Amino acid sequence: MSIHSSRFEQVTALTDLALGLLASYAAIKLMSLTGFKSQIWMWAFALLACASFLGVIAHGIAMSQKTNDLLWKPLNLSLGLALGLFVVGATFDFSGEETARTILPFMLILGLIFFFITIIFPGTFLTFIIYEGIAMIFALGVYIFLSYTNALPNAAWMALGVFVTIVAAIVQAVGKTGKSMLWYFDNNGMFHLIQMIGLILLFEGLGIY
Repeated sequence: MSIHSSRFEQVTALTDLALGLLASYAAIKLMSLTGFKSQIWMWAFALLACASFLGVIAHGIAMSQKTNDLLWKPLNLSLGLALGLFVVGATFDFSGEETARTILPFMLILGLIFFFITIIFPGTFLTFIIYEGIAMIFALGVYIFLSYTNALPNAAWMALGVFVTIVAAIVQAVGKTGKSMLWYFDNNGMFHLIQMIGLILLFEGLGIY
């Protein structure tokens, strides 16, 4: 195996690395805190970091298609579980710990269902975009409501972070892999860049410094 020859894939790998480091920072900061909410977000960011680091290899290293497909399996599993935990985190802020604990196993199962769908229908990122879109629209509604009612400090930051994440997903969906959107940034590289901005806004909302 060697470094991928495509500059687009190389840049995508670098942005995946930056995203993974940013998510790791948040997970490590949250690791030292106690409470159900902190643990949910810690695992969500840790899983996102895991997916990003796997993405570095998937995009940055030249390998056979079979090997690449195998690598995407744990990557998709990490993303599916992370999104499920994101919904649990938003539910905690909206309805409290009891409700969040109640839906936790269901969201983890839903994440596994997403994973199995990617196995049955491999080779497309559309499944993730749809799954992410549903989760993010739910979270956006929650945090807009909490911000409007002043029921949660920093809810506006959370809403903005979720909104930017939705924008990132749209860029991912409408762009084309290997087609320039900015220099050697294709839809994947731009997705990572915009998502990093979203994470920073979420850090502000969660009080991660």
